[in-house]
Amino acid sequence: MTTLVWDFSAEYEKERDDILDAVDTVFRSGNLILGKSVQGFESEFAAYNGVSHAVGLDNGTNAVKLGLQALGVGPGDEVITVSNTAAPTVLAIDGVGAKAVFVDVHADNYLMDVEQVAAAITPRTRALLPVHLFGQCVDMAPLEALSEQHGIPILEDCAQAHGARHHGRIAGSMGKAAAFSFYPTKVLGAYGDAGAVVTDDDETAANLRRLRYYGMEKTYYVVQTPGHNSRLDEVQAEILRRKLGRLDQYVAGRRAVAQRYAEALADTDLVLPGPVAGNEHVYYVYVVRHPERDRIIEALKAYDIMLNISYPWPVHTMTGFAGLGYGKGSLPVTEKLAGEIFSLPMYPSLSRDVQDKVISALREVLRTL
Repeated sequence: MTTLVWDFSAEYEKERDDILDAVDTVFRSGNLILGKSVQGFESEFAAYNGVSHAVGLDNGTNAVKLGLQALGVGPGDEVITVSNTAAPTVLAIDGVGAKAVFVDVHADNYLMDVEQVAAAITPRTRALLPVHLFGQCVDMAPLEALSEQHGIPILEDCAQAHGARHHGRIAGSMGKAAAFSFYPTKVLGAYGDAGAVVTDDDETAANLRRLRYYGMEKTYYVVQTPGHNSRLDEVQAEILRRKLGRLDQYVAGRRAVAQRYAEALADTDLVLPGPVAGNEHVYYVYVVRHPERDRIIEALKAYDIMLNISYPWPVHTMTGFAGLGYGKGSLPVTEKLAGEIFSLPMYPSLSRDVQDKVISALREVLRTL
């Protein structure tokens, strides 16, 4: 059997009755759009993240996009972020007509190098967009200081950090607003596309609710400001409500898998991940690093193990973003990492047998390099 980086089948078998009951609950409710399931999930997810509001949306990309719009970011503005991220982070910036301004990342943890942010701020900077990557948080205290000093709001990208904590503060509670994705692979994943923005700010939440509903508020036919059709689906919301109650269990399962990798691969020349001081890592993915990355991945195919790279092409090197003006060598750490990092299988239901297969094969391949 082929071993993949992610597989939801074992989890589904364990939770099948609850998932199907969630679907039936919605279908029997008589309300399929913005009903009690969305309202319930929003309330419960806001409480989990220690904020006042959660606004359910159709996907994580639009969570970033509408989050930026709700904060007043638009055409001609600049948003400071990183290139070592999934393309949707930057597509969302482009989607509001703004320009992404990149800073590099740390070589040891792959997170935003916050010390570079101050020099990147211009009179056109309208938002700071840290990406809490791979399951742990950016160093937020200096970023918050810059935010306060310049009056520039922070929108956290928490697509990979559900439940992660930074010096005791949960991801999503440290900025003006925070965007989440519930794509099926996420730490808290739906059974399809889904997203949300959380915030403590009443005005931002009201803006988001209008933006996701065509720009309307209460009256269906009155558009107050041009918006979108970006509503969270009732079925996905009800599934997420059920799974939210198990989120801490999912995190514990991921940490257990990470610990087994750490113990079994500690004596190899792989660079293994670990939490930065003050962080509580949730291991959305288990990203390792090796200069012979491509040879390793190719060799593992003989063992029927298929691995992913997160991410092989930094956003600033993609032809679709050539207009941003970042040539080769402009973000040296990001570019070097892109040639060396790759992800091992990581999900809470990963069995010991499958993990042992991966570890054994990986150790054998490393010995032959």
